[in-house]
Amino acid sequence: MPKIKKIVIIGPESTGKSTLTQALAEAFDEPWVEEYAREYLENLDRAYTYEDLLKIAKGQIALEEKKAKAARQLLFCDTDLHVMQVWSDHKFGKTHSWILQQIRERAYDLYFLTSIDIPWQEDPLREHPDPETRQYFFDIYHEVLIASDTPFKIVSGNPEERLNQAIFHLKKFLN
Repeated sequence: MPKIKKIVIIGPESTGKSTLTQALAEAFDEPWVEEYAREYLENLDRAYTYEDLLKIAKGQIALEEKKAKAARQLLFCDTDLHVMQVWSDHKFGKTHSWILQQIRERAYDLYFLTSIDIPWQEDPLREHPDPETRQYFFDIYHEVLIASDTPFKIVSGNPEERLNQAIFHLKKFLN
């Protein structure tokens, strides 16, 4: 059985990651991995802590491994642990060693970095609506991807344009 290719959609808050992930999964009739942090935080009745980020990371990996079993060729991931590292470093000034170890050990095949060129959508779980902070996080994710040595493409425009760009680049990548 051929190894599945893991495609990660990454980027700042409110940049259409979930929309793109779902659309790609539908276009290729493959499973997608939801962002576990959303489920976890929606069920948390307090502000999240540094320790919660480790629980979220472990939940994300468990969900990814579960969904990978249903994949034939592709698995679309609505985040990865690079996001946990960026968020943890920004919010708490440190990242748990387990998360860093998983980043070193886990392999992904292609990333799509979502641009900040779409309007902010208000959501109680989102924290940084100002354009400067969105650009700051975009730049960090861009640097992370360059350093990762994993292929990536930046997608921008409205949701349809982003999907078309991603499908084009994914088809090129797979051929």
